[in-house]
Amino acid sequence: MKKTEKFSPEVIEHARLVFEAKDQYESQWAAIVSIASKIGCSTETLRHWVRQHERDIGQREGPSTVEQERIKALEREVRELRKANEILRLASAFFAQAELDRRFKR
Repeated sequence: MKKTEKFSPEVIEHARLVFEAKDQYESQWAAIVSIASKIGCSTETLRHWVRQHERDIGQREGPSTVEQERIKALEREVRELRKANEILRLASAFFAQAELDRRFKR
């Protein structure tokens, strides 16, 4: 499994340099290649940040950063609720069986 390197928010903010320098390069990819080497990340990482920034400002379709965080939080909540429901189901079955056993022992 690949180890993902964590970048500081300041480095990630450098993705905006691609937009500011778009007139200096023949394409967005050329700007990404040039700027990635200057800020110390891979071209693919910078491209990902640029695409996410485009989604955040509405230039590209897809979930924004805020929406992605909300989706993650909701998925986490669903997992926790499913675990709680499973625990309650098992407890209910246990106590129902205990009640049946108690009735027959009288």
